[in-house]
Amino acid sequence: MPINETAATVITAFDNIPAPAHGLVRDLRVRWALEEIGRDYCPQYLDAMKPKSDGYRDWQPYGQVPAFTDGDQRLFESGAILLYLGEQDERLLPRDPAGRWAATTWLIAALNSVEPKLMQIINLDFFQAGKPWAKDARPSAVKMARMSLASTEKALGQQDWFAGPFSIADIMMTTVLRNLNHTDILDNFPTLTAYKSRAEARPAFQRALADQLSAYRKPAPAEEG
Repeated sequence: MPINETAATVITAFDNIPAPAHGLVRDLRVRWALEEIGRDYCPQYLDAMKPKSDGYRDWQPYGQVPAFTDGDQRLFESGAILLYLGEQDERLLPRDPAGRWAATTWLIAALNSVEPKLMQIINLDFFQAGKPWAKDARPSAVKMARMSLASTEKALGQQDWFAGPFSIADIMMTTVLRNLNHTDILDNFPTLTAYKSRAEARPAFQRALADQLSAYRKPAPAEEG
């Protein structure tokens, strides 16, 4: 298994987050990529509910996860980390220029054209839940998300993956689509639903997800009295 406490490759992750975010935190993207290429890594865990140290913010200015180091580079932002890993292994990023740029384009599309629309729904459903205006704002957010998903599904067409062979583009797009797991919105897009299921069936994804979930601490039991 790639998790190895002595590995030179280190990624940061949370070990304490609200239950709705389980399986969605972005270290999953990097874990998955490392599993695909069988590269050992050592997770460094942080508590999402506590302030981050100045030292960590020197590495990850926003106090988020994942951050990454392999002894040569210190990186943050999951997209940048995936591109860095792809540079090192053609199983993640094709070597031919056309395939390479197609994968890079779709990785950025997932981050810029798809994820912001889906995160608006996450924001309304979880972070703004209960606010008097959130219920009224949701239909408009869902409409925007569906427009983005329709364009994405049309572009995928009959392909298995977005850039020819499986690549970091698919790691990014699949984890972005998982932000809708608490809704039935993706059910209206059968091609994307099948694509997501195909990606999630990969053994590397299954291992990465299991490792991420196993690290979350269980809430402390309530004190009696």
